[in-house]
Amino acid sequence: MRFENDTIAAISTPVGQGGIGIVRISGPESLEIADRIFRPKKADSPSTARQGSLLYGHIINPADNTIIDEALLSVMRSPHSYTKEDVIEINCHGGMISVKRTLETVLAQGARLADPGEFTKRAFLNGRINLTQAEAVFDVITAKTEESMRIAVEQLQGGLSERLGDIREKLIDISACAEAYIDFPEDEIEMKTLQHLRDQLAGIKKEIDNLSGTFQDARFFRDGLSVAIVGRPNVGKSSLLNTLLKKERAIVTELPGTTRDLIEDYLNINGLPIRIMDTAGIRNSEELVEKEGIRRSLLAIQNADFIIALLDGSELLREEDFQLMEHIRGKNAVIVINKSDLPLKISLEAIREKAREHLFLSALSGEGVEMLKSVIFHANLRNWNEEREGVVVTNIRHRTALDRTSSSLERAIRLLAADQPLELFSIELREALDSLGEITGMVTTEDILDKIFSTFCIGK
Repeated sequence: MRFENDTIAAISTPVGQGGIGIVRISGPESLEIADRIFRPKKADSPSTARQGSLLYGHIINPADNTIIDEALLSVMRSPHSYTKEDVIEINCHGGMISVKRTLETVLAQGARLADPGEFTKRAFLNGRINLTQAEAVFDVITAKTEESMRIAVEQLQGGLSERLGDIREKLIDISACAEAYIDFPEDEIEMKTLQHLRDQLAGIKKEIDNLSGTFQDARFFRDGLSVAIVGRPNVGKSSLLNTLLKKERAIVTELPGTTRDLIEDYLNINGLPIRIMDTAGIRNSEELVEKEGIRRSLLAIQNADFIIALLDGSELLREEDFQLMEHIRGKNAVIVINKSDLPLKISLEAIREKAREHLFLSALSGEGVEMLKSVIFHANLRNWNEEREGVVVTNIRHRTALDRTSSSLERAIRLLAADQPLELFSIELREALDSLGEITGMVTTEDILDKIFSTFCIGK
């Protein structure tokens, strides 16, 4: 059983070797535990040190006073810390053994190992940040491009919650007006007032719908855009992957079927994180391993956000090429004719019958690759303004709650127009307010919190 007021500890730096490893402690016994395991070089102990002090000394094993490691110890007293609790951060050497032994010593003194995301969860529960800011912490950690980082930091600073707070205040004012008429039914509501309420709600609903609409493009900056390179064997899929990444990520040979499994890596196009996948060549095969690779290639076509269907321009179209163009029919895809550095033999008329758009490139020379990057970006971010200003929604949980809010407001507007009882109208407004409150954590459940924070690393 977990108690929110006990003392927790975890390693906050990545596993492996490094210059510094950090063990974080948070809770009511943090200072006492630090006193028992830390031997300062000077007189001040952690419990008597001032807020924000950085102490030099050694981590010791209290059982036999043996030195575990040399360390710097940071003292952050409640409420001036990440969790608003007493927090100790031990900066020891970054070797795996040093950090592990330091954590074990802390746990032996009464702290328990923190759950994933528990430090940030405590920051939320103790009122230091709201739920959208807590989720932004995870987005900052996992950001793969500068634009992804900028969007996450904007949310961490409270951009989204401030915008939602303004909308919430408007709804509260409308709700208070409706409740007043409910409480004093002898004061008949005027038609001008009803029209004003409808106009206000319509404006708020439009604002919420516009905010929700940013998700379609902005989500890719949080989750990444999955792009699959597909085609029959030996059309240059692995060569194209290596050219896009500017490194030798996939093995390239003249032998058909060299790639047997999905090869993934990340690519940055104008700040958009791309999860690019090289797939096994699609053809008829009875070889067991190759068949599994082909099955995964077909699955990638189904699941990818965008598909690069690669053809060999130096050869005539084969049956596998026609099958590929059928597989991508109706998908978000582009046909790319590779090997433009060689004489053209492919039938462009047959391709035009199957697809509206195609482009030429040479994975060998790099010619046409920049055009392909542009197509990938603009085919998926049709409404994205690179000079944009304002808040965007990148989290599906936020988008779902905004859509529920919009639906409640739509019903409320219809109730007013149909001259239905204000009690029904008020119920819809409360539903809208609750949906907005779920985004920032003003209205939430333990199940929602557990789901959100379980995605975090243990030390955060």
